[in-house]
Amino acid sequence: MPAQEEECPVDDSLLGELYRSSPQGLHALVETVAPRVRAMLALYCYRRSHLSQLALAIASTCERRDLVLAGGELGSVVFSEARKAPVIAPDKRRKITLSDGTAFAYAISQDLI
Repeated sequence: MPAQEEECPVDDSLLGELYRSSPQGLHALVETVAPRVRAMLALYCYRRSHLSQLALAIASTCERRDLVLAGGELGSVVFSEARKAPVIAPDKRRKITLSDGTAFAYAISQDLI
């Protein structure tokens, strides 16, 4: 019999919002989730490698007791990892720089000589 997929403790829409949110928005959204559900969500995300950073960010808002109740030893490990270093979400957008026009002006002046 195939292993049953673990069910996400929050709606898919909320999970998607959490995944796409900025660090400030993430904190505000996480605060809307009950503490025990938040701990279950942190563990749910931790078990999925592509959500591990999100898991640690969520776990950093959880009490150790809630994480241990939800996941036993794994909850304790996640609690410790979440407090080792601040979780910084990688910047998903590339920075845009604009030319100041000096290279263009130099190229034109060279053509005139």
